Amino acid sequence: MLIELKNIVKDYQLGMDTVHALRGVDLKIQKNEYVAIMGPSGSGKSTLMNLLGCLDTPSSGIYRLNGSNVSEMDDDHLAEIRNREIGFVFQNFNLLPRASSAHNVELPLIYNGTPAAKRKELAEKALKKVGLGDRMHHRPNELSGGQRQRVAVARALINNPSIILADEPTGNLDTRTGDEIMDLFEELHESGNTIILVTHEEYIAEHSDRIIRLRDGKIERDEAK
Repeated sequence: MLIELKNIVKDYQLGMDTVHALRGVDLKIQKNEYVAIMGPSGSGKSTLMNLLGCLDTPSSGIYRLNGSNVSEMDDDHLAEIRNREIGFVFQNFNLLPRASSAHNVELPLIYNGTPAAKRKELAEKALKKVGLGDRMHHRPNELSGGQRQRVAVARALINNPSIILADEPTGNLDTRTGDEIMDLFEELHESGNTIILVTHEEYIAEHSDRIIRLRDGKIERDEAK
């Protein structure tokens, strides 16, 4: 089992009020699944994504990722798990504007101390995998939106993570470019990657094999296709 959540609760304090963002979520995701998480604003999907991505910890409950109990880890351990196990793709690309595509892709490897020559080799390989072998030295402002998102996908792949976690990955793209990015995710899934996609777009979720629908902090429906 790649991911196992047991009775996950997440509460936030907002002034005098307590916000119950997640209310006892149970979820299992196997290796090489392609899962979409959907729900209206305030349903808890962003909170769930942050927990799955080890950007936050639950108020109570257990989260096991690849057999490790990450629900009780401190910030240093969470950072280590994130760098090793999870590749992130964000709506806003999150690229360094003055850095080349190759350098942006290398960033996770810089953090974990990979030697420079190896970083260059792996970045080149990742960019070729997403169809950008000829754009390695271009900066973000020299790339289209779709190309920037491909750089972000290459960066997510660089550590060979257990999960690619994509948050509204087509949100800033036109429909045709968004379709190209979804085709890329399809290829990655077919080559063995586990993909968890957070989206509010029904047609984007349809690319997945399973749609998890949240409402009021609980799983309302879990539909395998």
